[in-house]
Amino acid sequence: MKFICLIASLLLSCSMTAQVIVQRDPEIESMVKEVSPDSLQSYIKTLVAFGTRNTLSNQATPTRGIAAARNWVLSKFRDFAKQSGGRLSFMIDTTTLPPDGRRVDRNVLLGNVVATLKGTDPADNRIFLISGHLDNMRSSPTDSIGDAPGANDDGSGSAAVIECARIMSKHRFPATIIFVTVSGEEQGLLGANFMADKAKKQNWNIEAVLNNDIMGSNNSNETNIIDNTRIRVFSEGLPAYETEKNAAAIRTLGLENDGKSRQLARYVKEIGERYVDNLQVVMIYRNDRFLRGGDHTPYVQRGFAAVRITEMNENYTRQHQNIRTEEGINYGDLEQHIDYEYLRKNTAMNLANLANLAKAPPMPDSVKMDVKKLGNSTNLFWSKPAYGSVKGYYILIRETTSPVWQKKIFVTATEARLPYSKDNYFFAVQSVNENGNESLPVVPGVAGR
Repeated sequence: MKFICLIASLLLSCSMTAQVIVQRDPEIESMVKEVSPDSLQSYIKTLVAFGTRNTLSNQATPTRGIAAARNWVLSKFRDFAKQSGGRLSFMIDTTTLPPDGRRVDRNVLLGNVVATLKGTDPADNRIFLISGHLDNMRSSPTDSIGDAPGANDDGSGSAAVIECARIMSKHRFPATIIFVTVSGEEQGLLGANFMADKAKKQNWNIEAVLNNDIMGSNNSNETNIIDNTRIRVFSEGLPAYETEKNAAAIRTLGLENDGKSRQLARYVKEIGERYVDNLQVVMIYRNDRFLRGGDHTPYVQRGFAAVRITEMNENYTRQHQNIRTEEGINYGDLEQHIDYEYLRKNTAMNLANLANLAKAPPMPDSVKMDVKKLGNSTNLFWSKPAYGSVKGYYILIRETTSPVWQKKIFVTATEARLPYSKDNYFFAVQSVNENGNESLPVVPGVAGR
């Protein structure tokens, strides 16, 4: 009997060893394991200790206010640069804003803290950007004097940016990664608008923006849901940029759910769940929360693929609130409300996506679908990207009603004939390298019509 049990145990062990659930790049897996809840906590405690980080706060004191916080973030980036082999540069990018009669009541110096990890391939001009906002607010957006901890909104997003910079600056990527903590979000997305406008005017090749805002707490008021296993990613469906110009093609091809930002959201879900255990990335089919906005929106409005990453269950007693207790409820965005294991997972999800994107080859060029004649099969063809190391391509397939890609077929050629009807399925193509890092997907245009 013992012999039979031993054989059964060995067979089960072999079966479990042979079964590969997901393919993870060992380098990315190692980076994900480096994400530290202790580091994240130290960042947030330091940010809270500045008292207020309101964009309008006093900029002359070294220990309190937005300028002191900016300088501290810059010092962290400076430390990380020492381990980057000269590839990480850092700066505070500033502009002066006049009063606007709404949330800016006087001239103010606005500053975004930016660290740029230069890509190693001179031919690769792709940029991938991670953002959080450094500023915060009390109940009034122009109250620049009272204490405002801003632990979660958006200390959590800023901490994620800093932690990703700490870990990733030690590694090499073909493409460039930008880490930024912006100011002026609570005054109307001012820092993000400043940076997105610069990117558009200077023709930056930004392929993806991951905006992190309110991502470190696990419970909601009113519903009292507690859940640290899910994170939301918001993405627009129809592209805001040049929608009218492209509306006819979008309607003809049925691509209302396949804009660049929605494709990025699908990618974030797949890669995030691949590398981070016990985390579900939930796609929300809105550019942002209902009637609200975030720092990804200025990028979306200028034609870049950008998404917002936010905790699953927001607690509104802790957002934009003066610290107080009323009817037994503690109001205020306090550090004690952060779930650091949850923040660790959400930060790791960002890191895995940034690393996979920056390691991947560029997207395939000129992806087309042959529509010269009717048929129940689909012919796709494309060109190899102009630079980068490509092992092959994934053809992605999903039913028209599916929110996510359902099949991935690997090919080494630059064309494929598929036994799937273009009436019933959507398709896309990704480039992939030897390590299995995939580019963002490209939905085919039409050829032969």
